Amino acid sequence: MTPKAGEPRTQDERVDIRRGDRAMLDNSDIAALLHEGQVAFIATCQESQPFVIPNLYWYNPNKHTIYFHTAAEGRTRTNIENNPKVSASVASMGKLLPAEKAIEFSVEYSSVCIFGKAIIVEDEEEAHRALQGMLDKYFPEHKSGEDYRTITSNEIKRTTVFAIEIESWSGKQRVESS
Repeated sequence: MTPKAGEPRTQDERVDIRRGDRAMLDNSDIAALLHEGQVAFIATCQESQPFVIPNLYWYNPNKHTIYFHTAAEGRTRTNIENNPKVSASVASMGKLLPAEKAIEFSVEYSSVCIFGKAIIVEDEEEAHRALQGMLDKYFPEHKSGEDYRTITSNEIKRTTVFAIEIESWSGKQRVESS
């Protein structure tokens, strides 16, 4: 069954949350954090060694996919070519929550944990949409073709665009009532 926009394809034990009282139960809350988040921490694996990179990204709810890009050659690309399994995390921090006891200090937060498979986007049109999606996300006040020259085929060939096909996700949050 194909998921609706913003819904995970499957749920599994990789995304079980120990603190169920902090779970984001509505998939639309998870999708909202992915839309608003600034940086995704993407984990690949090089043999048995995890490798995490912070990266700008774009979440496309219609394809239930996260897009990011790196250099045309490098460790991220090599890792994904050798093992397409990845995980990613996006988080935001709210108010600091001091307390009378040190052990009770805390912070408001929201976070998403994703598991999936990364593929190299070979289709130039899809790569262009992904890169434009990132530009639109991070620079919404600037318009392609008006404020800057549109992305060219040669520029797309100078980078590697990846798509993380999301298999499962979970969200967690702590928000104090006012």
